Amino acid sequence: MNIYRVGGAVRDQLLGLPFTEIDWVVEGATPEAMLQLGYQQVGRDFPVFLHPKTKQEYALARTERKSGKGYTGFVVHAAPDVTLEQDLLRRDLTINAMAMNYDNTVIDPYGGQRDLADRVLRHVSPAFAEDPLRVLRVARFAARFATLGFTVAPETMELMRQLVDAGEMQHLVAERIWQEMQKALQSGAPQVFVQLLRDCGALAVLLPELDALFGVPQPEFFHPEIDTGVHMLMAVAQAARLSNTLPVRFAALVHDLGKGISPRELWPAHTGHEERGIALIDALCERLRVPNDCRELAVVVSRQHTRCHKAMKHKAEELFSTLENCDALRRGERFEQFLLACEADARGRLGLEERAYPQAQRLRQALDAARKADVASLARQFHKEELGLAIRQARINAITQWLETVA
Repeated sequence: MNIYRVGGAVRDQLLGLPFTEIDWVVEGATPEAMLQLGYQQVGRDFPVFLHPKTKQEYALARTERKSGKGYTGFVVHAAPDVTLEQDLLRRDLTINAMAMNYDNTVIDPYGGQRDLADRVLRHVSPAFAEDPLRVLRVARFAARFATLGFTVAPETMELMRQLVDAGEMQHLVAERIWQEMQKALQSGAPQVFVQLLRDCGALAVLLPELDALFGVPQPEFFHPEIDTGVHMLMAVAQAARLSNTLPVRFAALVHDLGKGISPRELWPAHTGHEERGIALIDALCERLRVPNDCRELAVVVSRQHTRCHKAMKHKAEELFSTLENCDALRRGERFEQFLLACEADARGRLGLEERAYPQAQRLRQALDAARKADVASLARQFHKEELGLAIRQARINAITQWLETVA
């Protein structure tokens, strides 16, 4: 029995990056032998075991043979005669097809160290084209390692296009799509994930609402980049600079979906796109089972981002309406996320990436003023049916007084 550390932990150690999850491959063992050693079997489709003490995963060396559509259509063979090299051959990228033994000697039969040095994401074998999930994984790794200079090998891009053209992407389930998308959004360059999916044709299949934004013009005065799809990529990149939170990045990704269905005769104007985008956001979130915190923030940002951009011109009642529509008084943390997503939108424009966004501070200060309104005394002065309006007016008055001090 030989045991090797494999996959991402090996790759990240060689790149000098931190890692927490470690996967192991066991060569020359049987399930019975693993159980006798105290390991607990957890794999259903192939033998995977938890170490009796560390609880890390140990998988028996295995091979895979394509037997159907999608990423689950494989016959798995795990046996003592399966070698480490055979196990590594079934993996997606050369940089993920390396192993280490206990003295940290690297086993690299497919050129992973060379591709690490050259900053290339390259498939291990033609079997790459049998698994549509690998399209998403490559795009996600490209987003994660873009800041290190990694690019996708042309021949790997060609295999990704073949998977799309063969209709394999339609067999991916929502949970796996969102799982890869979530990891990509939390990477250093999430816009690379979207761009790469578009380059291979997968975006139109998996996220048609995003793909529809490309080629749609916007007024050059507000959007020097003109193309709505390009703006979306720039906004996501800015969101990654401004915030580590997934809801902010997701909201930046989908904030302009309504522009993708603007009537052509109105181009480059997109009047009403804020509300038009809500149904598209809801449909996308329903289809991919996006978490509620992402969905809720995305809807608020779609509805209110243009109002936020105009905050410097708004008077007290308009400022309070924005706070009200964002539920800012009750949900302060989400309101902060809203402001970050709006700032990403404002800075996600060609040549305007470094401009200030005073609108956010303006709304924060308006919120502080509204909170200072003396609403406790109003409960003694007004009946229940009148109290809500009285409190609202008191908060508008408080914002008015604050505006007078900063005029």
